[in-house]
Amino acid sequence: MILARAAEVSRRYGDTLALDRVSLDVAAGELVGLLGPNGAGKSTLVNLLTGLRRPSSGRVELCGGDPRRPASRRTLGVTPQETGLPASLRVGEVVDFVRAHYADPISRDELLDRFGLTDLVRRQTGGLSGGQKRRVAVALAFAGRPEIVFLDEPTTGLDVEARHALWEAVRAFHADGGTVVLTSHYLEEIEALARRVVVIGGGRVLADDTVEAVRGLVAVRRVSLTTTAPLPELAGLVGVEHDGGRTHLLTGDADGLVRELVTREVPFTDLEVRPTSLEEAFLSLTRTPIAA
Repeated sequence: MILARAAEVSRRYGDTLALDRVSLDVAAGELVGLLGPNGAGKSTLVNLLTGLRRPSSGRVELCGGDPRRPASRRTLGVTPQETGLPASLRVGEVVDFVRAHYADPISRDELLDRFGLTDLVRRQTGGLSGGQKRRVAVALAFAGRPEIVFLDEPTTGLDVEARHALWEAVRAFHADGGTVVLTSHYLEEIEALARRVVVIGGGRVLADDTVEAVRGLVAVRRVSLTTTAPLPELAGLVGVEHDGGRTHLLTGDADGLVRELVTREVPFTDLEVRPTSLEEAFLSLTRTPIAA
């Protein structure tokens, strides 16, 4: 069953083309990660699928209907990039207010416990830190027992411990059959959570596959070594990074690169060759010119 669909969707803001003929289906039970640099179109796509904006052309569907109709949004949970909470209300009051909009909401205590907010229940939201407000905003997306949740940059402003706690809550929701679409600049977040990765750049879908397949699309390997000698010009390099005394070479042909280093008598120790990380694949994909 398809819970969210974009079919040849474009969206313009004046002269700016934010999305260009994007098609995407999200089936029930999926956990999909949307990756892309700032301005790629991720948030615009989420806004269209959740009914906050309408497409300039193309078609969007949510739970089988128009996302702008309340009936289509009854089983939807959303945390947008920016949220505003009533500063004078306590956390428990905000949770109760949101829960009151649903026929069968999750209990207040269960929701607060799931997102580590129990100790904040009597705190006014205006006195919370940025990270605490973000945790409340994410928790509210799950208040109505949704079928599908859209989380746009959900862990922005969270420390490592809070981020991992939120990951566990998302995993638990997904394990119970929930559907999740999340955007993130934290690429390790996508690797930790998503089963499927959609890379967006320049308003288009550049890749739509598993984490492993996205890495494979660019066929980049990371060759790490320690050397005090300056490197000569080497064929096939995608990038070079220096980290303390270590040099990291990104290449599509690791074997050929190592042979060239040996042939050219470059002194090195502690050689390591490994597959590219999702971050390296992501950067390589978004640097690639898009064919018209």
